[in-house]
Amino acid sequence: MDTSRNDIAGFRLTENTWITELGNWIDAISPDGRRAGALLFDQRIIALPGVRDRVVATVLTDQRLVLGGLTGLIPVADVVAAGEQVWLLTAQAVSPTLTDVMSSGPIDASGAASVLADTAQTLIALHAAGVTHGSVHPGSVVITAEGAALLSERGLADAIRGQVSRPERDATAWASLARGLGAAVMRGAPRAAQLFERAAVTATTHGLSTARAVVLSEPTALPGGRISQERLAQAARGRSAFAHPPVEPQQPLDEGDIVTLLAVPSPGAGAGSGPVQFGPGVSTEEAQRGTTAERIWREGRGTVQSRGGGKPDRAARARRRKTILAAALFAIVMGGAILAWFKLSGAPELAVKSINVVAPKKTQGCDSAVVVTGTIVTNGEAGEISYEWRKNLDKEVVKQTLRTTADQTSYTVPLRWTLKGRSTVKATATLRVLSPGPTRTDKASFTYKC
Repeated sequence: MDTSRNDIAGFRLTENTWITELGNWIDAISPDGRRAGALLFDQRIIALPGVRDRVVATVLTDQRLVLGGLTGLIPVADVVAAGEQVWLLTAQAVSPTLTDVMSSGPIDASGAASVLADTAQTLIALHAAGVTHGSVHPGSVVITAEGAALLSERGLADAIRGQVSRPERDATAWASLARGLGAAVMRGAPRAAQLFERAAVTATTHGLSTARAVVLSEPTALPGGRISQERLAQAARGRSAFAHPPVEPQQPLDEGDIVTLLAVPSPGAGAGSGPVQFGPGVSTEEAQRGTTAERIWREGRGTVQSRGGGKPDRAARARRRKTILAAALFAIVMGGAILAWFKLSGAPELAVKSINVVAPKKTQGCDSAVVVTGTIVTNGEAGEISYEWRKNLDKEVVKQTLRTTADQTSYTVPLRWTLKGRSTVKATATLRVLSPGPTRTDKASFTYKC
């Protein structure tokens, strides 16, 4: 594919693309040659009443937070419309994600602790600013070439659903992330896995600030005795589709009627009609330090308006048609039929077909850390499963969420249970899937003898 012909607002699209519930994410090159990202929203989602306005409002909030100094989010450069298509453009790469890094090999415990500390700090800052993320999972955690963990897609899922998530949802999702990373490092670093489990429990009972402190409190539980991003950075650079010399900057194309949705002047406004507002709390001076995409839009719009009283000439119309057709062709070839938004369309919804819980058959000795394994089988649709673990020896209820994908039907949800003291007891772990309904329950038991 000749990707040089697939530009959107000066961002050059690459061949590396993946589908999410929002639409097609595509690795891109910004006009100044930097790694970036582009999200082509599913048209069946973005065209629903009010969705586009809510997405724009969400992005404006993010830009205000970034201008205010919050560094844990993937910065959004612009949201643009090309005909019926709506694109979100980021000023930083959106890959590899934590899912990508973990799929290419085991993650080290020190790097996993760094991910938990980074993401918790970002969520704490978001909550202090009065907003939430709403969709924290390994696919929305981006690992930079330096090993830092940034969050992408902040608020977009909520904007599309027309809802506002509570901070407790973020805390529960972070706890699920901690448990997933604990399971990933369990074999090589069992003490780190136990540390992550304590942090997960703390997140849902005492909040993210205390949970982050737990992660930072025991560096001796980590290999090397400290949190380190070194191996995580190496894994991210090795997994990146851009692990090659940087691309030379290219001149932006005149793209006709591709316009930003973040800073469109009011009809009839001229260059001297007053300041352009870029959202609450963002001054004109701050906006002038804004994104490359905004400058491209302003310069391109001025060029078009200087010809024939603001009407695009024949060449501009031809370029517009060419750009829109190229973008449409790209979406068809790269994404096929983009996933519909399951609850808002006629597509099949996620359903749980069965669950199964397995515990060790062998009697467990003194001070044992036992792993009880739950397996959830779905119908292969994407969505979110809410479930909980209960233990018969205490009143703790471990609530978690699981995000499913369309290419997988079986998911493992482990419960790590540490027992101490001198006694002989029968320990029973019960798994309950709460949603989607109907509620399903299974349990398994093992014997502890000390």
